Amino acid sequence: AVMVVLGDQVGASRKVLIAALVVIAASMLWNTYLGIYHSGVEWKWWQGPTDCSGALENLGTAGNLANTLQKMSVVRCDEAAWRFLGLSLAGYNALISASLAAIAICGVVMERRVAA
Repeated sequence: AVMVVLGDQVGASRKVLIAALVVIAASMLWNTYLGIYHSGVEWKWWQGPTDCSGALENLGTAGNLANTLQKMSVVRCDEAAWRFLGLSLAGYNALISASLAAIAICGVVMERRVAA
């Protein structure tokens, strides 16, 4: 978004600025999807990747089990590390990304109206 503002300041064409807003909107919509997906995994609405939410497998032999467990650090993606007002960071990511996408889309729509 900073590049769009800088582009406007140095006189970039409107087509380039609109294309940049479209790219920002698409990126933020994708990030919104990822935030919703991760929030759904945290709320147990659907299954997440088994690498971070499934059962532990392949712990080695029984003799090395204690060493393996001491070296292992598993960060679970199906448990929120922190919540504020009931939302985890993934939930806030979805809300903020959706807001930024809406702002970029509004910029594109307003430009289309001015150009018409």
